[in-house]
Amino acid sequence: MTHFKMKDKTALVCGAGGFIGGHLVKRLKAEGFWVRGVDLKFNEHAETEADDFAIGDLREQSFVRAVIDRPFDEVYQLAADMGGAGYIFTGENDADIMHNSATINLNVLDACHKRNIKRVFYSSSACMYPEHNQLDPDNPNCAEDSAYPANPDSEYGWEKLFSERLYLAYNRNHGMQCRVARYHNIFGPEGTWDGGKEKAPAAMCRKVAMAPDGGQIEVWGDGKQTRSFLYVDECIEGTLRLLRSDFEGPVNIGSEEMVTINELAELVIALSGKDLGINNIPGPLGVRGRNSDNRLIREKLGWAPEQPLADGMKTTYNWISGEIDRKHNLRKAS
Repeated sequence: MTHFKMKDKTALVCGAGGFIGGHLVKRLKAEGFWVRGVDLKFNEHAETEADDFAIGDLREQSFVRAVIDRPFDEVYQLAADMGGAGYIFTGENDADIMHNSATINLNVLDACHKRNIKRVFYSSSACMYPEHNQLDPDNPNCAEDSAYPANPDSEYGWEKLFSERLYLAYNRNHGMQCRVARYHNIFGPEGTWDGGKEKAPAAMCRKVAMAPDGGQIEVWGDGKQTRSFLYVDECIEGTLRLLRSDFEGPVNIGSEEMVTINELAELVIALSGKDLGINNIPGPLGVRGRNSDNRLIREKLGWAPEQPLADGMKTTYNWISGEIDRKHNLRKAS
């Protein structure tokens, strides 16, 4: 393993090859940390800035012990088997999602405890909120204390809920200082935008960027289902503030700017400058309505996300459009 200077603060980012993990590594490096990243693969869209990057499977205990081979000042556990609605809500990946993510969390938490690492951040998801509180697209209830009685709409949500309880149990029983956040639809550049695991903002940007002017894009469902979407930089800010605070959570990290999926599509179309129609078709949907409730994060951290959705979507659309052009030019050149 790569060595670091003893005066450096050290951080471990599990899932550093992913979208949020890659951005988190950049932020920690900017703050002067020595950073080890861990993932099954390198980030496909940007070179890692980690000082040390270990490729391996966090489901394997021996690998986890090898990368958690010393105390770290901060550990961020973002690794999970996940994807967008087309991956989570079909039911075809339920066993993998539950087994893989739970195994990773059990392994990482046990290894951190045995290294006497105190500060561990865990990224849960708004998918753990009860389905019955998200049936009205105009008035979803995602306050943190609405989590019980539990009734997530997917096995992905059930695993997140179990793992939340696991981290907080280690706080109680082993004197750890784990922090739990419930992420709400994080988006931005340098993330997955095709292949089936992409989230709605990236999928919408891809569809619009590839559509011929005067054509149509397809949107799953009637388009009246609601969501909020948080730009990745604000997600990272909230994550760092929570881990370094005295509040264990769980707390929402998300935007309160709720839009329908058709409104999201219309926003991207406007950003593109194209004349496009929307064709609503059947598809996997998830709950009817979801929005971040930021009262608790304001109270406990004195902070909440504020960036308008349009600003982040403009940056994301420009990046995805550029990636599509780059791929097209590479194909032409070959």
